[in-house]
Amino acid sequence: MERISILVADDEQEIRDLIAIHLEKEGYHVIKVSDGKEAVDVIGRQVIDLLILDIMMPNIDGYEVARQIREQHNMPIIFLSAKTSDFDKVQGLVIGADDYMTKPFAPIELVARVNAQLRRFKKLNQPKPDRITTLEFGGLVIAPEQRKVTLYGETIELTPKEFEILYLLASHPKKVYSVENIFHQVWGEAYFEGGNTVMVHVRTLRKKLKDDQRKSKWIKTVWGVGYAFNG
Repeated sequence: MERISILVADDEQEIRDLIAIHLEKEGYHVIKVSDGKEAVDVIGRQVIDLLILDIMMPNIDGYEVARQIREQHNMPIIFLSAKTSDFDKVQGLVIGADDYMTKPFAPIELVARVNAQLRRFKKLNQPKPDRITTLEFGGLVIAPEQRKVTLYGETIELTPKEFEILYLLASHPKKVYSVENIFHQVWGEAYFEGGNTVMVHVRTLRKKLKDDQRKSKWIKTVWGVGYAFNG
């Protein structure tokens, strides 16, 4: 069985080596690079199953690396950064990161998050017999097999998690989902401090669906409870 490959991109050698030691104990194949350009080059020429990415790196910063990767590749991305502000965390999630950890960090927690992201990714990419129906609501079309969304004929580019949230809500119009329920079903793990993560993704999803221009929004907030699709 082929080992899972994890790319660690960080300009600090001590951090790269520390992460590699703990991941290799778990049986993962670890590739280490010191800047953003190297990270993009590696992913362009070989299969990487998960990326651990610093933000402040030479040549290309982590944000730009994530943007470029999301254009062509679908893999879990974990930001590991000394940037600790809520703005930086939100920006990382909006770009398409799956998780965000701040330095200093506990290696055992990072390993746990890596394991959780890989489990979730495998689960979400398994064939789903019940997800063959294209959903249509006026000008909004959601095609699960192609993971494609169009709004009045225009393709809407969504991150994997934005698509999962939209499909979850749209599959059961009017049903109210709590933040905890959305986090559990989309992230595939127990809810822990995931409220802001869900809210950030819903906010960016609404912006892409142009909810701010509609009187009857696609995604309705049910105050004190959660969200519902208003199809």
